[in-house]
Amino acid sequence: MDLNTYANNIIDLKNADLAMREHLISTGALGNAYHLEMERLHKQNAAVLNKIINEIGYPTIDKVGEEAAEAAWLVIQHAIGQPVFMRKCKSLLQAAVEKKKANPLHLAYLTDRIAVFEEKPQLYGTQFDWDINGQLSANTVDDLEKVDERRKAIGLNPLSEQTERMRNRAKLEKQLAPADFAERQNEMRQWKRKAGWIK
Repeated sequence: MDLNTYANNIIDLKNADLAMREHLISTGALGNAYHLEMERLHKQNAAVLNKIINEIGYPTIDKVGEEAAEAAWLVIQHAIGQPVFMRKCKSLLQAAVEKKKANPLHLAYLTDRIAVFEEKPQLYGTQFDWDINGQLSANTVDDLEKVDERRKAIGLNPLSEQTERMRNRAKLEKQLAPADFAERQNEMRQWKRKAGWIK
């Protein structure tokens, strides 16, 4: 299989993911719980991408082009039920970024996503969830000042601006805060244990 075919296959995975998200938004089914159809698709996409990575290595821009590299990152970001796969990809992506063959923004988002699932503080403040006041806010960060410095260094806007953007997007998508914050937190912890993120 040539690299163009791999690139097209990766883009197809992304398109299926985005189509599923749009479908769930349009039917009002994109809620606080991890939708079963979405979970199934994410798992399937991760398996396909993992096979591609085993064959060609991490799908860097020089191998598959910018669109497919971006698509691969999205598939990895959404493989939330696959901690082994996500950690493997983070390590490969880190090496690619160090060689200037991948986007450092992708590494920042993936690093934060894994940190949140492992219940560790974020370094860049890219991951958001509903807080106890029913507001969409960044998950715990290590140091607000340092977070904004790191964000600026890789071309991200200040965290306060991103928070406003995320809240506006949630309104547009008619996303609602969970009715019971404590119950949601408990469900999330159970899911993290089941998925293998925490013990």
